[in-house]
Amino acid sequence: MMKRKIWIGIVIVAVVGITSISFTRDEKNFEVAKNLDIYHTLFRELNMFYVDEVSPNKLVKTSIDQMLESLDPYTNYISEDQMEDFRFMTTGEYAGIGALISKQNDKILIAEPYEGFPAQKFGLKAGDEILEVSGKDTKEMSTEDVSNLLKGPANKPVEIKVQRMGSKKPITFNVVREKISINAVPYYGMLDNKTAYIRLSQFTANCSQEVQKAYLEMKDKNPESLVLDLRGNPGGLLMEAVKIVNFFVPQGEEIVSTRGKVKQWDKVYKATAAPMDTTIKIAVLVNRGSASASEIVAGAIQDLDRGIVVGARTFGKGLVQTTRDLSYNTKLKVTTAKYYIPSGRCIQALDYSHRNEDGSVGHVPDSLISEFTTKKGRKVYDGGGVVPDVKIDADKLSTLSIELVTRFMVFDFATLYSNQNESIPQPEEFEITDDIYAQFKEFVKNSDFKYKSQSQDDFDKLMNTAKQEKYFGLAEAEFEALKSKLEPNLDKDLGEFRSEVSEMLEDEIVSRYYYQKGAIRSSLNDDKGIKKAIEELDSEMAYAGYFTPGTVISMN
Repeated sequence: MMKRKIWIGIVIVAVVGITSISFTRDEKNFEVAKNLDIYHTLFRELNMFYVDEVSPNKLVKTSIDQMLESLDPYTNYISEDQMEDFRFMTTGEYAGIGALISKQNDKILIAEPYEGFPAQKFGLKAGDEILEVSGKDTKEMSTEDVSNLLKGPANKPVEIKVQRMGSKKPITFNVVREKISINAVPYYGMLDNKTAYIRLSQFTANCSQEVQKAYLEMKDKNPESLVLDLRGNPGGLLMEAVKIVNFFVPQGEEIVSTRGKVKQWDKVYKATAAPMDTTIKIAVLVNRGSASASEIVAGAIQDLDRGIVVGARTFGKGLVQTTRDLSYNTKLKVTTAKYYIPSGRCIQALDYSHRNEDGSVGHVPDSLISEFTTKKGRKVYDGGGVVPDVKIDADKLSTLSIELVTRFMVFDFATLYSNQNESIPQPEEFEITDDIYAQFKEFVKNSDFKYKSQSQDDFDKLMNTAKQEKYFGLAEAEFEALKSKLEPNLDKDLGEFRSEVSEMLEDEIVSRYYYQKGAIRSSLNDDKGIKKAIEELDSEMAYAGYFTPGTVISMN
């Protein structure tokens, strides 16, 4: 009798549970249908009765974007006209002229032609102002509009009219488009006789093959250490990150796992192939711009105690996006899971409200941080991003340097200099001499360049507050003395900050002659992160010391 009662109870609980689930699901479906009907009727009435003409495409795109933005920054709607850009982001390939364009005031400029591609081969230069594309005036166009005009079928010419600094008349180029494939590894080489270096700029399709090719080519020189530079790398394809870690860890090691609401997204990714090298010392360079797949590589190398991470805490993007097909050739890129690196920690910043201006993880409250351990027992923490073993404070630019860059003084001078000088020494040998810097100072002065410092802005606010509170009169002389000291002095500041201004000038000028690879070569000798990585890798004692069990890799 007791057993019969228990079975009846179980059946009742099961039926009630099923009814409850069914009711909840029906209720949810009703809410979806109700809100879709509200949206449809609202849109119909708006379209019919709004006082001005409205664009249905624009309205719907705006509403979708705002809805998805409320979830997370990475769930996005990809409209039909954005598909080409989406393909480029995932494959690194598109058909076009092979140049980066930007907007300077109201002008569309060639910011950087890529070496070996049509723009460069047909004679376009950085600084050229694009006036027309295929006979269409670009004056009222956005960079996106012009970019779309420059893209098109491979092996077909596109007519581009430009105004070049120093030329009286516009110049017309007929540039034959090609299928553009941007190298994910813009540079690799030996830093010294025992340290190999690979710069990986993005995780596009087959980038692991580029890394493998670069490493095997340098392996003939018997390097003792490898610096893998992932600074500014925004990420990309998960499987490419797994393959790259697999090059340096034993077969069978877990590299990353994903977990989501739908069980099909719960996966474990292990090293499935034979590695290239499991003993070479490794330093992974990262910064706030290293995100997603970059964080998987850095985090897995750290968690498996395979190498050290050097730089600044990474971006904090540990979300997996899956692309779903929608109607009318559109797509939804939707977050379906989170990444977990070998220690079990998630690299996703747990709190969206504590972010830096660039979107990277900012301050994380202690209440949101949990402790984990690496393979050898070092203590690591979640809460957002990968915290380096060796921390390097990012250099802060002066207000003068920021203004010189954002107002195109550095860019425009490099344009003028490259148009007046046919060649410069090799990237490693070129430097900003006193003569070049004097030319730059004269160029800036003749441009009627004026700027205000942050200190001056804050001082003006203080002075206005003092006047309102009637304290200004009590210390007017002191206020005036301080004001004169805070007043930016262009001559003085160009001397005071010559080192950092010269560094920016050097990079920009070198890139005009030797392109992206040359700019990287030029910066290697003065790179604080690379210097620190080499220093730690060269010291056997220091390098081994990082893997001592119980070592704390602090969030601070």
